Amino acid sequence: MPQSDDLLFVLHALARLLRHEFDRRASAHGMTRAQWVILFWLERQPGLSQKELSELLEVEPITVARLVDRLEARGMVERRPDPADRRIWRLHLRPAALAVLAEIERHRAEMANLVCAGLDAATIEMMTEGLARMKATLCAEVRPKPREGLREAAKEVA
Repeated sequence: MPQSDDLLFVLHALARLLRHEFDRRASAHGMTRAQWVILFWLERQPGLSQKELSELLEVEPITVARLVDRLEARGMVERRPDPADRRIWRLHLRPAALAVLAEIERHRAEMANLVCAGLDAATIEMMTEGLARMKATLCAEVRPKPREGLREAAKEVA
């Protein structure tokens, strides 16, 4: 099978192209794709901690802290103390982020229209379901599995 027809090769190339295009679009607004992603997640899950956000983004907590510092300086994000644990900061959007989120959504719609041009709704739905299933399978496969010794010990206790 030619490399250009290989599913994993195509997925990798598409993901790379999407990242580059979102980098370009975010840069045109004086921001980074990483900052856009943080705003995107905080809109969907207000009150995430910096640690939770770093796990979602698969980056080090210090990276998220620096990105949040920049967003906070622009008045888009605020840190609030966690009511149950004063060592944890919860992240929340500020009103200044709303216009940027509208721009992000506009760019997401444009990109979706661009990459799906020429595809009918049934094909897009089938692709989305298939890719979601692939992701779920891969996530389940790479999730840390309990060690055999712990499993055997648990059986003995039960």
